[in-house]
Amino acid sequence: MGEQSEQQRFAVLIDGDNAQASLLPQILAEVSKVGLITIKRIYGDWTTTSMNSWKESLHKYAIQPIQQFRYTVGKNATDSAMIIDAMDLLHTNDVDGFCIVASDSDYTRLATRIREEGLFVIGVGERKTPEAFTNACNQFIYCENLTIAKEPKKKLRKKTKKEERTGVLDPLPLLLQGFEMAAKEEEWIHLSWMGDALRRLDPAFDPRTFGHQKLQSLIKDYPETFVLKLDDSKTPPVSYVALTTS
Repeated sequence: MGEQSEQQRFAVLIDGDNAQASLLPQILAEVSKVGLITIKRIYGDWTTTSMNSWKESLHKYAIQPIQQFRYTVGKNATDSAMIIDAMDLLHTNDVDGFCIVASDSDYTRLATRIREEGLFVIGVGERKTPEAFTNACNQFIYCENLTIAKEPKKKLRKKTKKEERTGVLDPLPLLLQGFEMAAKEEEWIHLSWMGDALRRLDPAFDPRTFGHQKLQSLIKDYPETFVLKLDDSKTPPVSYVALTTS
């Protein structure tokens, strides 16, 4: 009981009109890595067939459905209802963080407002999500990365390093920037420090975007730039990273 009370409490708020029901287990698992989920709500017009894909998950994952009628054809009232509920939760001090599941830029100001109160904000949405919303969150997780996590490992191994490093997906410039931000005057730094710096630089940074499950694995792809060492005298072992000396 004591351990649970020390965990950060999170509210997961889902815009059912622009989120994927099939990824719900992965979304909840990602939030559970950061804290304890105490509130789970999904918003939408449950009188429409578009919400049918969510109905099976409601009981299984103990999610509270919130009904929001569409008062005007072509207009989405879900975002307004979700924003109002989020602000109510923010002012009752019942949670320490929020997970906003949506790909809509309408939630940008909500994420910013929550962060102004010092709470942690996780966003989950498709890669098409506007940059304004992704940058308004402390951490943003692309649905495509959660889809990759469901694929068999053999299929993931088919990605070549050449494919991972082509075009705009080359993460090396961001990795270098993250190292420099975390290192300051230090030669060797905790790998976790670099990870924190990368998230501050880009809330949507995720090793899975580049075909790797962990930051350590991604860095190993660049032996000409980074070198890793493991201190297994500590429990758990601690990884350090430095720039490769010429």
